[in-house]
Amino acid sequence: MSDIERNQLSSEGSKESSVSVSRPKQLDEVFCSSCGEAIKKEAEICVKCGVRQKSSGKDKNRTVAALLAFFLGSFGAHKFYLGQTGRGILYVVFFWTFIPGIIAFVEFIMLLVMSDQAFEEKYCKKA
Repeated sequence: MSDIERNQLSSEGSKESSVSVSRPKQLDEVFCSSCGEAIKKEAEICVKCGVRQKSSGKDKNRTVAALLAFFLGSFGAHKFYLGQTGRGILYVVFFWTFIPGIIAFVEFIMLLVMSDQAFEEKYCKKA
């Protein structure tokens, strides 16, 4: 084997060794939306590439949803807040019948008695 072939083989070997191999993700980890590196679920910024991660949906609050249902429920404000745009539009279209107001009051009570875990499972879905 000539020196040129040895240099090519050694340079190819060094290229392969410089490529980082991602380890499998653990239960408390997700993949970075930019580089694909496994990072902690709670991390806001990837430690490898520095890109800010997308929101996990955890920004929805049960108390805020309940207050919106009570004060602006006739107009479907709580439905828009919870990401149910179609239902929110139905509330706006039929608010003059007062039926959405009655339903919103029932949903207000349901939101008050719902546990935080049940709220997160139903409205804070992860992508």
